[in-house]
Amino acid sequence: MTPKKNQLDTLSYIDLPEQTLISGKKCKLQLSYQLFGCELHSAPIVMVNHALTGNSNVCGDNGWWSSLIGPNKTIDSERYTIFAFNIPGNGYDGNPNNLIENYQDFVARDIANIFLMGLKFLKINKLFAIIGGSLGGGIAWEMAVLDPKITKHLIPIATDWKSTDWVIANCLVQEQFLNNSKNPLCDARMHAMLCYRTPASFEARFDRSKTQDLQLFNIESWLLHHGEKLQGRFQLSAYKLMNQLLRTIDISSFNVAVSTTLNSIESEIVMIGIDSDLFFVSNQNRQTLNYFKPNISKVSYSEISSVHGHDAFLIEYDQLSKIVAPLFQRQKNAVEF
Repeated sequence: MTPKKNQLDTLSYIDLPEQTLISGKKCKLQLSYQLFGCELHSAPIVMVNHALTGNSNVCGDNGWWSSLIGPNKTIDSERYTIFAFNIPGNGYDGNPNNLIENYQDFVARDIANIFLMGLKFLKINKLFAIIGGSLGGGIAWEMAVLDPKITKHLIPIATDWKSTDWVIANCLVQEQFLNNSKNPLCDARMHAMLCYRTPASFEARFDRSKTQDLQLFNIESWLLHHGEKLQGRFQLSAYKLMNQLLRTIDISSFNVAVSTTLNSIESEIVMIGIDSDLFFVSNQNRQTLNYFKPNISKVSYSEISSVHGHDAFLIEYDQLSKIVAPLFQRQKNAVEF
């Protein structure tokens, strides 16, 4: 396996044919992606699904998951092809023509269908693993249900196979900010950070301290910074779409029991939760385990222990690495893929 130079700043594109969404609306989209590590079809392929404000740049100097993915990292780019699509409309390609204004036409399953279509275009018939956190993990669940054989390993992190009432409620509040606020991106992001962290995390970091000029509490300054930072790099239409997708994760069908749907997945499933997650709460993962009985042998559940809540999958890299490392080390000396 010969690694090729990481395409850190180079996006590749797929022009998809017109398709019908779950809503019945028709659309024609361009799908962008990045490859890292070994040349495509020369090594096992690990697909990474990004979260709400993420993108395809998953490793390297500016990669948002570079602590987990890269040369000699837990997911070793010298042994795997690392592959990531951008959710259409996330704005990462910088092309305003690819932004999506009619966000309510889309649900998470549409993105799963689009990703599977992209894999087919690239002649990728089998993945070694699909890994994703939060929204990305929910889309991974959807992909595995639509194509139960697409991946050998399914690794959903800090997520669920459904948007719970709690998630839907918070997404509604986010949508109200995005549609009605005078400063929508900033205000929505500040509210979101309260879902992604915990009271204990804030106390440990700020402890009611104030800024140097004593004008603000440091927690206030931090929230304003995060709101302004996102406002500087993200489009309003992109946030509306990602929020819509987050509220519509749902692998269930009115005609098939959830247990039947989940058990149709042929992958080894490694579910990872966070004990302090206030968004995708961890007890939902434990409930999901019950759906796999008596086929529980193909499913495992591990939990990250952290005060930081939902965002711990982007913070607690040592714990995350220890959970997933055995899976990726199994392939270390394999010749076939």
